[in-house]
Amino acid sequence: MSRIRKRLASIFPTFGVGNMIRYAYKLAREAIVSDISRLVNRPRQAKATLKRTCSICLDDDINANQMFSINKCRHQFCYECMKRHIEVRLLEGSVISCPHYSCKSKLSFGNCVNLLSPKLRKMWQQRIKEDSIPVKQRIYCPNRTCSALMSVNELSKSTKEAGVRRYFSRSTKEARVRRYCLECGQVFCINCKVRWHSNLSCHDYKRLGPNPTADDIKLKVLANQKRWRQCEKCKHMIELSEGCIKVTCRCGHKFCYECGAKAGGCRHALFHMYLPMQQQSPLPPRPPLLPLLQRPPLLPLPPMAHPPVWLTILCFVLICYLFYIFLAS
Repeated sequence: MSRIRKRLASIFPTFGVGNMIRYAYKLAREAIVSDISRLVNRPRQAKATLKRTCSICLDDDINANQMFSINKCRHQFCYECMKRHIEVRLLEGSVISCPHYSCKSKLSFGNCVNLLSPKLRKMWQQRIKEDSIPVKQRIYCPNRTCSALMSVNELSKSTKEAGVRRYFSRSTKEARVRRYCLECGQVFCINCKVRWHSNLSCHDYKRLGPNPTADDIKLKVLANQKRWRQCEKCKHMIELSEGCIKVTCRCGHKFCYECGAKAGGCRHALFHMYLPMQQQSPLPPRPPLLPLLQRPPLLPLPPMAHPPVWLTILCFVLICYLFYIFLAS
């Protein structure tokens, strides 16, 4: 600034302290400020106009400020693709990881919270709560309109604080298994995983399984029409729309959707890996659920006759001798 002031003073010596020099000095200062601001804003403008390519939708005309960056691996994708990826992962019940090929970085809830709708936020928070509770400690509310997740320790603590045992001093067994949902307040049996069975012990209630109530019969009929399956462990209904017939319940129990048996221990085990549900036409249809409740119990099978011990030892020695001859030749 001093150099410009001296130069202007040498050009206009007669107006050194006049209005002309002050006016010229003001113009020079504005020009310098304009040049400096242009140089400072140039990288920002270049960065804003820089285009990126999303590796999911392959759109190469996306601004850099419209790309979502993952903190751990720094892979970038457009916002729409990331929203769909997170939603699909949450609905599938799988781990939410980076969609980039061979990348195993897990996404955090705090990094993706701005992408989620209120429904997806609630689902993700539910997933975080499920992961924090061991599988054997998880309890779901049997109320169909609630299905809240709770832990055994949490229910035990709330029961002691509420003093529920005082109201059931007549029967200590009831006090041990009777619980109430922390969300909706529904009373249920923690042993049977159903609504509270009044005036019935858990053993008596399980014995009445072949004679269900009217609501249970309606549920069985609807399950037969919709081809639903009931988990043998947590008693929840599961619907399979497509994919492999080997399903995993939210409680961790794996079973065959076609027959309900434990995964790998049924005649459909060969189809668990290769054939989806739509290609199961060669298999016989699953028997309806309702007629099974009216059938008499099957008689036990007669014990199988095993060969004598000496015959088993003789066969083993013969096989070893043949194997030795084969190696010697």
